[in-house]
Amino acid sequence: MIESHIVDDYLNYLKAARGRSESTVKEYYYDIRQFLRYMRVRKENLKVEDLSDVSIEEVDKDLLASIEKSDVYAYISYLDSTRGNGSRTKFRKISSVRSFFDYLTYKVDMLDRNPTENIDMPKIERSLPVYLTLEEAVRLLKTVRESKQKEIYRLRDYAITTLFLNCGLRLSELSSLNTDDLRKDNTLRVFGKGSKERLVYLNESVQEALSAYLKKRQELELDQEALFLSMRKNRMSNRSIQHMLEKHLKNAGFDTSKYTVHKLRHTAATLMYQFGNEDLKSLQEILGHESVSTTQIYTHVNLEDIRYTMSQNPLANVDDVEKMLEDDEDEEKE
Repeated sequence: MIESHIVDDYLNYLKAARGRSESTVKEYYYDIRQFLRYMRVRKENLKVEDLSDVSIEEVDKDLLASIEKSDVYAYISYLDSTRGNGSRTKFRKISSVRSFFDYLTYKVDMLDRNPTENIDMPKIERSLPVYLTLEEAVRLLKTVRESKQKEIYRLRDYAITTLFLNCGLRLSELSSLNTDDLRKDNTLRVFGKGSKERLVYLNESVQEALSAYLKKRQELELDQEALFLSMRKNRMSNRSIQHMLEKHLKNAGFDTSKYTVHKLRHTAATLMYQFGNEDLKSLQEILGHESVSTTQIYTHVNLEDIRYTMSQNPLANVDDVEKMLEDDEDEEKE
């Protein structure tokens, strides 16, 4: 039975050897399960109304070895036409399948060939990140600072927002912070994707915001290691942080369907690149990106800069140029 052996072994490999998080491993599992279900239907000519009705327990080494590149492309077509998956979703699902076959072929030598090798991946258009401008970021911080709520929660929310906007933390990274992650040298220990540890420098604004919150927090005399606590004195969950920030974003006049918690990470990265003259390698380290190619999305030029540059083209106003040249000709004649 593949589900109780091969797939489980692969998922354990992702966790133990590759250091993938539980949530990431679940995504891999769902993607691979869907692919194997489709392969059973395609290879065995099964007649089913819903793909989820297909069991993968009958999948064996022979079926895996029979999969061709044409089958993988057929699956991509199925994701596109039948399931209506977008480019990013298709790319992720095929990446999961490709990783699975890499494992079977090159890590445990179960298969002699990899049907996903040199597969053309679904094309994805890399869109520019949505972020707050400097003025908008200041507006959000002011809204949080002046919010009408109990002091400890106002200070907590301000510290969280300041951390997001200055350090570019991921939501999961911030919610998992403990008090002992704050170091005496004004750095913060952060555990990113795959439990990779990095140190983030805390600038003066972050230090002041955290100091004010921690001073009030100490008055509660709580023996709780979590840095940010909910009203029930427990660690704030990802969802509770999202809900809190959505409230402040809305109060600051932002469309919360467009501006989310993750957009605050984009804001920090963009502002650091635009105003801090950060090189890509430094920004990659700060954000905890595995690849510098991910960091490159923040190298986009501000649209106002583009507009200004275009306006400086001497042909931007042909009439003015033509008049200037005529004036020069008249001066030469004189």
